[in-house]
Amino acid sequence: MESPITPFEPAIADEAIADLQQRLKLTRYPDEETVEDWSQGIPLAYVRELTDYWSAEYDMGRVCGTLNQWPNFLTEIEGLDIHFIYQRSPHSDATPLLLTHGWPGSVLEFRHVIDRLSNPTEYGGRAENAFHVVAPALPGYGFSAKPRAPGTTVQKIADLWIALMKRLGHERFLAHGGDWGSLVTQAVAVAPGTTCAGIHITLPVVAPDPETLESLLPEEVQALEAFNFYQDWDSGYSKQQSTRPQTLGYGLADSPTGQMAWIIEKYAQWCDCEVNGLRHPENAIPRDELLDTVMLYWLTNSGASSARLYWESFNNPDMAEIELSSAISLFPNEIFRSSERWARKKFLNLHYFNDKIAKGGHFSALEVPDLLTQELWQWREQLRALEIVA
Repeated sequence: MESPITPFEPAIADEAIADLQQRLKLTRYPDEETVEDWSQGIPLAYVRELTDYWSAEYDMGRVCGTLNQWPNFLTEIEGLDIHFIYQRSPHSDATPLLLTHGWPGSVLEFRHVIDRLSNPTEYGGRAENAFHVVAPALPGYGFSAKPRAPGTTVQKIADLWIALMKRLGHERFLAHGGDWGSLVTQAVAVAPGTTCAGIHITLPVVAPDPETLESLLPEEVQALEAFNFYQDWDSGYSKQQSTRPQTLGYGLADSPTGQMAWIIEKYAQWCDCEVNGLRHPENAIPRDELLDTVMLYWLTNSGASSARLYWESFNNPDMAEIELSSAISLFPNEIFRSSERWARKKFLNLHYFNDKIAKGGHFSALEVPDLLTQELWQWREQLRALEIVA
């Protein structure tokens, strides 16, 4: 028997807030880094500043208050309670759109685009581009259940999402994702019996085309340089999470400051946040919004459970060709980039590709929600012109 869909109001007990406050006050810090930049990790002075702000000035009720701006629901699929936001559009002909976040993201990542996508006429868009927005939390993230056995891979999550969309009555839908959301969205596209009509992603995991390596385009040279930098200087977190997530989890579960540093260091590296040669995450995302994400991980004790997705799927991404109608929007400070000709080797029906976006990084929905919304609107219009969706 199919599990019901039940309304859900995210809430945190007062005792959890009191415990957090106590832990923040008792934070034990390491000694200061020996460099003047972020090359050894997030600087001590900034961590102290954030911890003090979190404890004394940050509104501890922000996370649940933000989530409860939209209708939240729970439903059990294959033994896992899945939390999701479901914002229906006031426009009757809206198209169902599945949004999938990544790590260290959450459903809060879509806070600035949910209303833009569901009610575009309030944001300078057209009613024809309206979406019914479905934004589920990945298993092990936030208020979704933590898997109690191995096997919750990217492909498994894709199956859960297709079942969720069917349960909501959306037999045919579109899907968008970034980070892990990109990989889940690609898995939705190739899942047996999928009813997804088209996908849009911001992180294409594409191998260089061997036939072009002797005549690389400038953007391909940059893509290889970015990949090499990631491998040499920016992938330590993924190695730990993909091999020993449980060991890491003890520190993340015990220290809110440790959880904060683990997350915000990646925002500093992956956002388009460099000003006058210096990177700082608050150049791209407000401090309170950064801490909102940290709060959601901390209060739901999701450090280890979210990291396990790396153990499940990071080392064996599906590089198979995708025949479903696909679209790619590449923001300038994305971790991995691809040329259009490389992308077309994997995405056989690549109907939209834009690598000329003015600004934005890995967290485009938070950093530049207007630009991401415009990309999704343009993709939607392209699908209409191709008669893939009405």
